[in-house]
Amino acid sequence: MIMKKPFIALFASSALLLGACGSDSSSEGESGSSEEKEVLEMGTSAEFAPFESRNPEGEIVGFDIDLANHIADELGYELEITDMKFDGLIGALQNDRVDMVIAGMSATDSRKENVDFSTEYNHSGEMFVTPKGSELTSLDSLEGKVVGVQLGTIQEEGAKSIIADEGINFELKALDDSGALIQEILSGRIDAAYMDKQVALGYIEAQDLGAFDDPTTASPGMAVAFPKGSELVEDVNGVLAAMEESGELDELKEKWLTDEE
Repeated sequence: MIMKKPFIALFASSALLLGACGSDSSSEGESGSSEEKEVLEMGTSAEFAPFESRNPEGEIVGFDIDLANHIADELGYELEITDMKFDGLIGALQNDRVDMVIAGMSATDSRKENVDFSTEYNHSGEMFVTPKGSELTSLDSLEGKVVGVQLGTIQEEGAKSIIADEGINFELKALDDSGALIQEILSGRIDAAYMDKQVALGYIEAQDLGAFDDPTTASPGMAVAFPKGSELVEDVNGVLAAMEESGELDELKEKWLTDEE
Protein backbone atom coordinates (compact mmCIF):
# COMPACT_ATOMS: atom_id res chain seq x y z
CA MET A 1 0.00 0.00 0.00
CA ILE A 2 3.00 2.27 -0.50
CA MET A 3 1.62 5.52 -1.87
CA LYS A 4 2.89 8.58 -3.70
CA LYS A 5 2.64 11.83 -1.76
CA PRO A 6 3.09 15.17 -3.58
CA PHE A 7 5.27 17.92 -2.22
CA ILE A 8 4.63 21.35 -3.79
CA ALA A 9 7.68 23.60 -4.13
CA LEU A 10 7.53 27.03 -2.52
CA PHE A 11 8.95 29.91 -4.56
CA ALA A 12 10.76 32.99 -3.35
CA SER A 13 9.02 36.33 -3.74
CA SER A 14 11.72 37.44 -6.15
CA ALA A 15 10.81 34.63 -8.54
CA LEU A 16 7.15 35.59 -8.40
CA LEU A 17 8.06 39.17 -9.21
CA LEU A 18 10.09 38.03 -12.21
CA GLY A 19 7.10 36.05 -13.42
CA ALA A 20 4.85 39.09 -13.05
CA CYS A 21 7.28 41.11 -15.17
CA GLY A 22 6.88 38.64 -18.04
CA SER A 23 9.95 36.46 -17.69
CA ASP A 24 8.52 33.41 -19.51
CA SER A 25 11.58 31.21 -19.05
CA SER A 26 11.50 31.70 -15.27
CA SER A 27 7.78 31.17 -14.77
CA GLU A 28 7.54 28.08 -16.97
CA GLY A 29 10.50 26.41 -15.32
CA GLU A 30 9.26 26.86 -11.78
CA SER A 31 5.49 26.61 -12.13
CA GLY A 32 5.78 22.98 -13.12
CA SER A 33 8.32 22.01 -10.48
CA SER A 34 7.09 19.46 -7.95
CA GLU A 35 8.26 16.10 -6.72
CA GLU A 36 6.64 12.99 -5.38
CA LYS A 37 7.90 10.84 -2.53
CA GLU A 38 6.60 7.39 -1.62
CA VAL A 39 4.98 7.08 1.78
CA LEU A 40 5.65 4.03 3.96
CA GLU A 41 2.67 3.42 6.24
CA MET A 42 3.65 1.82 9.55
CA GLY A 43 1.36 0.50 12.27
CA THR A 44 2.33 0.46 15.94
CA SER A 45 0.80 0.48 19.41
CA ALA A 46 2.26 3.29 21.50
CA GLU A 47 1.77 1.61 24.88
CA PHE A 48 5.02 -0.31 25.03
CA ALA A 49 7.86 1.84 26.37
CA PRO A 50 10.77 1.89 25.72
CA PHE A 51 9.91 0.50 22.27
CA GLU A 52 7.02 2.87 21.48
CA SER A 53 5.13 5.31 23.68
CA ARG A 54 4.02 8.93 23.68
CA ASN A 55 6.21 11.60 25.25
CA PRO A 56 4.73 14.58 27.21
CA GLU A 57 4.26 16.43 23.91
CA GLY A 58 2.18 13.57 22.51
CA GLU A 59 4.83 12.43 20.01
CA ILE A 60 5.40 8.71 19.50
CA VAL A 61 9.00 7.91 20.44
CA GLY A 62 11.10 4.87 21.27
CA PHE A 63 13.47 2.19 20.01
CA ASP A 64 11.06 0.95 17.33
CA ILE A 65 10.31 4.49 16.12
CA ASP A 66 14.00 5.30 15.64
CA LEU A 67 14.40 1.95 13.88
CA ALA A 68 11.44 2.65 11.58
CA ASN A 69 12.72 6.12 10.69
CA HIS A 70 16.14 4.68 9.85
CA ILE A 71 14.57 1.99 7.64
CA ALA A 72 12.44 4.57 5.83
CA ASP A 73 15.44 6.88 5.28
CA GLU A 74 17.61 4.06 3.96
CA LEU A 75 14.92 2.89 1.53
CA GLY A 76 13.97 6.41 0.40
CA TYR A 77 10.46 6.62 1.88
CA GLU A 78 8.61 9.15 3.99
CA LEU A 79 7.39 7.38 7.14
CA GLU A 80 3.82 7.79 8.38
CA ILE A 81 2.82 6.10 11.65
CA THR A 82 -0.64 4.90 12.63
CA ASP A 83 -1.20 4.21 16.34
CA MET A 84 -3.72 1.48 17.16
CA LYS A 85 -4.49 -1.28 19.66
CA PHE A 86 -1.93 -4.07 19.58
CA ASP A 87 -4.51 -6.77 18.86
CA GLY A 88 -5.56 -4.89 15.70
CA LEU A 89 -2.11 -4.76 14.09
CA ILE A 90 -2.19 -8.15 12.32
CA GLY A 91 -5.61 -7.32 10.87
CA ALA A 92 -4.31 -3.96 9.63
CA LEU A 93 -1.60 -5.80 7.68
CA GLN A 94 -4.05 -8.35 6.29
CA ASN A 95 -6.41 -5.58 5.14
CA ASP A 96 -3.56 -3.56 3.56
CA ARG A 97 -4.14 -0.60 5.87
CA VAL A 98 -0.42 -0.42 6.62
CA ASP A 99 2.75 -1.58 4.83
CA MET A 100 4.54 -2.85 7.91
CA VAL A 101 4.23 -3.12 11.68
CA ILE A 102 7.00 -2.37 14.16
CA ALA A 103 5.59 -2.74 17.66
CA GLY A 104 7.81 -4.99 19.73
CA MET A 105 6.04 -7.88 17.99
CA SER A 106 7.50 -11.36 18.45
CA ALA A 107 7.72 -13.55 15.36
CA THR A 108 5.67 -16.49 16.63
CA ASP A 109 4.70 -19.49 14.51
CA SER A 110 1.01 -18.64 14.83
CA ARG A 111 1.57 -15.10 13.55
CA LYS A 112 3.68 -16.40 10.68
CA GLU A 113 0.56 -18.12 9.37
CA ASN A 114 -0.96 -14.69 8.69
CA VAL A 115 1.94 -12.29 8.07
CA ASP A 116 5.59 -12.33 6.99
CA PHE A 117 8.44 -11.24 9.27
CA SER A 118 11.87 -9.72 8.88
CA THR A 119 14.89 -11.15 10.63
CA GLU A 120 14.75 -10.58 14.39
CA TYR A 121 16.15 -7.29 15.67
CA ASN A 122 15.81 -7.72 19.46
CA HIS A 123 15.04 -10.26 22.15
CA SER A 124 14.04 -9.30 25.68
CA GLY A 125 12.47 -12.28 27.46
CA GLU A 126 9.62 -12.01 29.98
CA MET A 127 9.07 -11.13 33.64
CA PHE A 128 6.27 -11.36 36.18
CA VAL A 129 5.74 -7.91 37.76
CA THR A 130 4.35 -7.88 41.30
CA PRO A 131 3.73 -5.42 44.14
CA LYS A 132 6.95 -4.63 46.00
CA GLY A 133 7.51 -7.08 48.87
CA SER A 134 5.12 -9.62 47.38
CA GLU A 135 5.57 -13.27 48.29
CA LEU A 136 5.19 -14.14 44.61
CA THR A 137 8.73 -15.06 43.59
CA SER A 138 8.32 -18.20 41.46
CA LEU A 139 5.94 -19.89 39.05
CA ASP A 140 4.64 -22.18 41.79
CA SER A 141 3.69 -19.19 43.93
CA LEU A 142 1.26 -18.06 41.19
CA GLU A 143 -1.05 -21.00 41.89
CA GLY A 144 -4.59 -19.67 42.42
CA LYS A 145 -3.57 -16.06 41.72
CA VAL A 146 -4.78 -13.57 39.07
CA VAL A 147 -2.19 -12.75 36.40
CA GLY A 148 -2.67 -9.94 33.88
CA VAL A 149 -1.42 -9.86 30.29
CA GLN A 150 -1.75 -7.47 27.37
CA LEU A 151 -4.38 -8.61 24.89
CA GLY A 152 -3.03 -10.16 21.69
CA THR A 153 0.61 -10.29 22.80
CA ILE A 154 3.05 -13.18 22.98
CA GLN A 155 2.78 -12.86 26.75
CA GLU A 156 -0.89 -13.82 26.52
CA GLU A 157 0.10 -16.91 24.54
CA GLY A 158 2.99 -17.62 26.92
CA ALA A 159 0.82 -17.39 30.02
CA LYS A 160 -1.61 -19.90 28.54
CA SER A 161 1.31 -22.22 27.80
CA ILE A 162 2.54 -21.94 31.39
CA ILE A 163 -0.90 -22.97 32.63
CA ALA A 164 -1.03 -25.90 30.21
CA ASP A 165 2.61 -27.05 30.17
CA GLU A 166 3.80 -26.22 33.69
CA GLY A 167 0.54 -27.13 35.43
CA ILE A 168 0.34 -23.79 37.26
CA ASN A 169 -3.33 -22.92 37.65
CA PHE A 170 -3.77 -19.15 37.79
CA GLU A 171 -6.57 -16.96 36.47
CA LEU A 172 -5.67 -15.02 33.34
CA LYS A 173 -6.92 -11.45 32.85
CA ALA A 174 -6.27 -9.78 29.46
CA LEU A 175 -6.25 -5.97 29.17
CA ASP A 176 -5.72 -3.56 26.28
CA ASP A 177 -2.32 -2.11 27.23
CA SER A 178 0.62 -2.44 29.60
CA GLY A 179 -0.21 0.74 31.50
CA ALA A 180 -3.56 -0.71 32.49
CA LEU A 181 -1.82 -3.82 33.82
CA ILE A 182 0.31 -1.71 36.16
CA GLN A 183 -2.75 0.16 37.41
CA GLU A 184 -4.40 -3.19 38.14
CA ILE A 185 -1.39 -4.25 40.22
CA LEU A 186 -1.33 -0.95 42.14
CA SER A 187 -5.06 -1.20 42.87
CA GLY A 188 -4.82 -4.84 43.95
CA ARG A 189 -7.12 -6.17 41.24
CA ILE A 190 -4.46 -8.54 39.90
CA ASP A 191 -1.61 -10.27 41.72
CA ALA A 192 0.97 -10.08 38.94
CA ALA A 193 1.45 -8.96 35.33
CA TYR A 194 3.31 -11.05 32.75
CA MET A 195 5.24 -8.63 30.52
CA ASP A 196 8.14 -8.17 28.15
CA LYS A 197 11.24 -7.76 30.32
CA GLN A 198 12.41 -4.44 28.88
CA VAL A 199 8.96 -2.93 29.30
CA ALA A 200 8.61 -4.38 32.80
CA LEU A 201 11.93 -2.94 34.00
CA GLY A 202 10.79 0.57 33.17
CA TYR A 203 7.59 0.19 35.19
CA ILE A 204 9.43 -1.47 38.09
CA GLU A 205 11.74 1.52 38.43
CA ALA A 206 9.02 4.14 37.93
CA GLN A 207 6.45 2.56 40.29
CA ASP A 208 8.79 0.83 42.79
CA LEU A 209 7.45 -2.65 42.03
CA GLY A 210 8.80 -6.17 42.47
CA ALA A 211 9.33 -8.87 39.84
CA PHE A 212 10.84 -12.24 38.98
CA ASP A 213 12.06 -13.66 35.67
CA ASP A 214 10.13 -16.23 33.68
CA PRO A 215 12.31 -19.38 33.80
CA THR A 216 10.46 -21.18 30.99
CA THR A 217 11.53 -21.54 27.36
CA ALA A 218 12.52 -18.23 25.78
CA SER A 219 10.06 -16.60 23.40
CA PRO A 220 10.91 -15.65 19.79
CA GLY A 221 12.62 -12.32 19.20
CA MET A 222 11.01 -9.14 17.91
CA ALA A 223 10.76 -8.58 14.15
CA VAL A 224 9.14 -6.29 11.60
CA ALA A 225 5.82 -7.67 10.30
CA PHE A 226 4.49 -7.35 6.74
CA PRO A 227 1.51 -8.48 4.68
CA LYS A 228 2.02 -11.93 3.19
CA GLY A 229 4.18 -11.75 0.07
CA SER A 230 5.39 -8.19 0.68
CA GLU A 231 8.39 -7.15 -1.41
CA LEU A 232 9.57 -5.02 1.51
CA VAL A 233 10.80 -8.01 3.52
CA GLU A 234 14.03 -8.42 1.56
CA ASP A 235 14.75 -4.66 1.55
CA VAL A 236 14.19 -4.32 5.29
CA ASN A 237 16.29 -7.39 6.00
CA GLY A 238 19.09 -5.71 4.07
CA VAL A 239 18.82 -2.58 6.22
CA LEU A 240 18.78 -4.63 9.44
CA ALA A 241 21.84 -6.60 8.35
CA ALA A 242 23.70 -3.38 7.55
CA MET A 243 22.73 -1.90 10.93
CA GLU A 244 23.96 -5.02 12.69
CA GLU A 245 27.26 -4.94 10.83
CA SER A 246 27.85 -1.20 11.32
CA GLY A 247 26.93 -1.21 15.00
CA GLU A 248 23.94 1.11 14.47
CA LEU A 249 21.55 -1.47 15.94
CA ASP A 250 23.69 -1.70 19.07
CA GLU A 251 23.69 2.10 19.28
CA LEU A 252 19.87 2.10 19.33
CA LYS A 253 19.89 -0.52 22.08
CA GLU A 254 22.39 1.56 24.03
CA LYS A 255 20.15 4.62 23.65
CA TRP A 256 16.82 3.04 24.57
CA LEU A 257 17.39 -0.28 26.35
CA THR A 258 20.65 -0.28 28.31
CA ASP A 259 19.43 2.03 31.06
CA GLU A 260 16.42 -0.23 31.62
CA GLU A 261 18.52 -3.25 32.62
